[in-house]
Order: sequence, then structure tokens, then C-alpha cells
Amino acid sequence: MEIENYYHGGGGGGYRNKLSYNRSGPTSRPQNKVCIFWQSGRCNRDPCQFMHELPFDHTRTHMQIRDPSSFKRPHHQNLVWINPATGANKSKWDLGRHRDNTNANTVPGRLNGERAGTSVGSDRLCKFFLSDSCSFGDKCRFSHAWSVGDGFSLVTPLKGHEKAVTAIALPSGGKLYSGSKDMTIKVWDCETGQCAATISTGCEVGCMISEEAWLFVGIPDSIKVWNTKTGIEMTLPGPVGQVYALVAANDMLFAGTQDSRILVWRFNVATNCFEPATSLVGHRLAVISLAVGGARLYSGSMDNTIKAWDLSTLQCIQTISDHSNAVMSLLYWDQFLLSCSLDNTVKVWFTNNQEQLEVTYTHTEEHGIISLCGMHDVQGKPVLLCSLNDNSVHIYDLPSFNERGRIFAKQEIRAMQTGPTGLFFTGDGTGELKVWKWCAI
Repeated sequence: MEIENYYHGGGGGGYRNKLSYNRSGPTSRPQNKVCIFWQSGRCNRDPCQFMHELPFDHTRTHMQIRDPSSFKRPHHQNLVWINPATGANKSKWDLGRHRDNTNANTVPGRLNGERAGTSVGSDRLCKFFLSDSCSFGDKCRFSHAWSVGDGFSLVTPLKGHEKAVTAIALPSGGKLYSGSKDMTIKVWDCETGQCAATISTGCEVGCMISEEAWLFVGIPDSIKVWNTKTGIEMTLPGPVGQVYALVAANDMLFAGTQDSRILVWRFNVATNCFEPATSLVGHRLAVISLAVGGARLYSGSMDNTIKAWDLSTLQCIQTISDHSNAVMSLLYWDQFLLSCSLDNTVKVWFTNNQEQLEVTYTHTEEHGIISLCGMHDVQGKPVLLCSLNDNSVHIYDLPSFNERGRIFAKQEIRAMQTGPTGLFFTGDGTGELKVWKWCAI
């Protein structure tokens, strides 16, 4: 079967129109065939002679296990998204009043403290350096660095995958796991940096999460489950097509699938197994991102919408259509929901007094955004990593969105994961992982 590409940039430097994500589809569709370029998010034909939808039969039936009761509902009157970069007269992106970064002091593409009109770093990145073909070497006028900015550095690359890295997980036990489109999962020793084992999945890995010793891997038409301590292995059937997103909460496992459903399993303590519970229906296209927070499940889809689901009833309580392209990643952090899309925006949401999500800030980039990852630096400051489909990761202080650095790659960075002691990991379209570390400035 043809595997749909969750990350829509195509990865190759030859594709310039990565944002040409055609959602309307053609009027005539010969051979009833799905457009492979639409599936990878880069079809620029309108109309296209092939289908721009997934012909699945709907009648077929980034992890943390958390108790939703532990989430405290926010005190709405005191909840604000504050920009500390404005000095004494701090601007507050108040609840109920939407702001965007067109009027903020932080200019997109500018490092914190740079003057207006300057670019990130003093030099442009050498495109020949990225392809290992620069003939000027150290004398090149352009930058030969994989990152710019202070406070973080590259620890080591991890090479072994032959195709794009699509997922990274760090279960307990001192091992790093990476999943790839090369149909393998590699196990890396965190002490030596060497590949300790390679697990064949037989098909492309769509996503992967971990909770304690459990590892959950989304592949076409099923989910593989391993207990890395006991060796218990099981397969959860039910998905139709690729599994693009996994998240767990309240002893339930949620899977976002290619056929637009969210499948739910409950963990049975007596049998030590996950049992099918229900299917959440409502999205029109593939569910490609999931997040849990504030007793809610949030889902993002290729249909450009975000849905909020009550974790206790598993009912949809809100549908949001503010994005104009696929909602690639969701992140719930400190009572706020952050969403990113191929429409070049990151949106910050809060829950208002009517228990409905409302956008309070919009950050705009020059390229589509494919993934979000949140963490704290060594000073304990919150930092947001935004992976763009121009083969870079932009690193921002929160809540100001002041840019403090960038990471570059040969192809799109499709997977990001945080680790202990200031470590974080990136995986790109060439199959290379990189280990990074925050350090004191």
C-alpha cells in the first residue's frame, strides 16, 4: 500500500513549493487514484488529475500517562501571556484580546538583542556546506555551522538510519529509541552513543512515544507495544492506514490515524494489556497531532481543524477552524495550548470562562511549521523549538517569542525530543540524529 507522508515538505532541496498543499481537490479524478504529491503535502496543481482525499471506508472499525483530575483549571481572570521583552511597560496578551507578532518588539528571524534589519548571525548559511560540496572550506564567506545562537551546542551526531527519522523516544533504562521511514527502530546506548540494536518493523514508522518502560510505535494498520524491561510485546490492531500521532492519559491510549479517526484503548491492569475502548469520529481527514492537558484531549488534522474532547466523556466539546492549513503539531504547556500549521503560524490558545479555547497570540514564520517541542534551558527558562519545512529549527524564549538561535539540517527536521540534564534530540530527513545540550551562557 502507499504510505502517506505525515510531514509534508518532501525533505528534498529541489522542491521549492513546499507549501502548495491543495485541499480542494480536482473535479475529475481518473482511475480513482490518490495523488502521491498531495499525500506528501507538495502538489502544486489545481486542478490535479488525481484524488486529493483518502478513499477509506469509514464504516470499518508527541507519552505520558496522566490523571486528568490532577490538572487544575486556570483562574481565567489572572491568566495572561506576557511579553517580558518590552521593558517596564510590559505588554500583556490578555485573555479575550488576540494579538499577533506583527506589532511585537520581536521581529521574526531576529535573535534576541539584534538590531532591526540584521539576519540571524552575521553570515548566511552556505548551501553547499549542507550538501558537503563547498570547495572554499574555511575560506568560504558563508557560515559552515549547524547552528547559530548561544546557550546550546551540538554534542554528537548519531548515524545509522537510511531514511528520514520520524520519531524519537526516551523510555526509562538509559536507551534512546529512534523510528524511521527505513522500516527500523534503532536503540542507542546513551553512555557510548553507539547503536545497541536494530528492530525491523516491516513498514515505515509513523510515530512513537514512551511512558516509563513502555514503548508505543505507530505503523500502518496497527500499533506495536513493547515493555523494554520485561520484554512483553503486543500488537494493537484497528487503525486503517498510517498511525500519525499517539498520546496517553488516564490509563487510555489514543491514536490519530490516516482514516480521520482517533482510536482509544484502555489499559487493563488485571491482564496487563490494552483493550479496545472506542473510536472518536469527527475529523474529515487524517489526524496528525494529539495533545493532552487540562482534562482535555486535543487533536489536529489535515482538515485544518483542532478538536477538543472531554477526557471523562470522550465527547467533542469544540471544533476550531482558525488555521488555514494542516495542523501539524500540538503542545499543551502551562495552561496554554500551542498549535502550529503549514499556514506558517504558531497560535497560542487559552480556555476562557465558557470553557472554550480562544486564541490569544499568533506568531508568524516565513515557512510552514511542522513540529513543536517545549523544554527548559539550564537556567530554567521555558524554550520553544519550532521545526520549519525550510530545513531549520527556530528556538524561542517563552512567552516573549524572542528568537535565541537556529538549528540547520540537510533536510527537514521531522522529529524532536527532550531528554534529562538539558539534552534534546533532533532527527532529519536524511536519517541523521543529533544530540544537543543546553549550557550556561
